[in-house]
Amino acid sequence: MNLPKTVKGYCKKCKKHTEQKLKAFKPRKARAMSIGTRKNEAKHKSGYGGKAKLIKPVKKQNKKPVYTAECSVCKAKSYFVIPKRMKKTEIKQE
Repeated sequence: MNLPKTVKGYCKKCKKHTEQKLKAFKPRKARAMSIGTRKNEAKHKSGYGGKAKLIKPVKKQNKKPVYTAECSVCKAKSYFVIPKRMKKTEIKQE
């Protein structure tokens, strides 16, 4: 699916619809001290348990595409999520 570079969307800071630039969303590095990471470390490294068996979860094939929308008026950033699952999306190059 091809998306335009700019979309008209609601800005929470301006409290009105404005033109917004779309950029691909990139998640940050996972936190080392989050509870999930600590539990995983403890499970794999403690005691005489031997090697922990890794149970692989079944993953879905595709995700809902997420973009970062930046307001052209106040430069506030927000998420822009397309509520359908799709394999490939890209922003149009004009």
